[in-house]
Amino acid sequence: MRLFLAIRAFFATLFSGATADRVRVALSGPESEGARPAVPAPEPQAAASAAPASKAKPVGGRSDALTLLAALQREARLVDIVQEPLDSFSDQQIGAAARDVLRNVAQVLERMFGLQPLASAEEGSDWDATEEDIAAGRVRLTGQVSGSPPYRGSLVHPGWLASRCEIPIWNGKGDAAKVVSPVEVELR
Repeated sequence: MRLFLAIRAFFATLFSGATADRVRVALSGPESEGARPAVPAPEPQAAASAAPASKAKPVGGRSDALTLLAALQREARLVDIVQEPLDSFSDQQIGAAARDVLRNVAQVLERMFGLQPLASAEEGSDWDATEEDIAAGRVRLTGQVSGSPPYRGSLVHPGWLASRCEIPIWNGKGDAAKVVSPVEVELR
């Protein structure tokens, strides 16, 4: 069940800045007195400059987020499995369905983003976090953060880096801009 929660949280974070902020706070845990924030907050100017870009889309256009979500539904049936009430299914049935969905999601993400680990070291190995890496958003500190960089700790997750961002251009009509998956009708 946590797998589906994680998938839903991933997409909610991907498509909503407000949700991303709440997830960031939840993942950083309670800050100890005098602790530095895990990741510097974005500068107000950066957030302000990002907003007009989304308004620059042509009237009747479609957001890249919806195009990505539609691809994940079409090729991996992701929305179907996330929205499906799972109470009547066994863990084995859910796991079997999730295996295919996750494999197909990975193919879509690879094709569109070329995801690669940000760190080449193995999880659990020693890691030095520099001020530059933290400021650039390449490192998020957790645990008891005190003092000043460089910080030395244990690598918990290697992170991910997109080597490209190739969201297909949507060429549908304005009325269908928010359709993630059309109704399917099998003719008899």
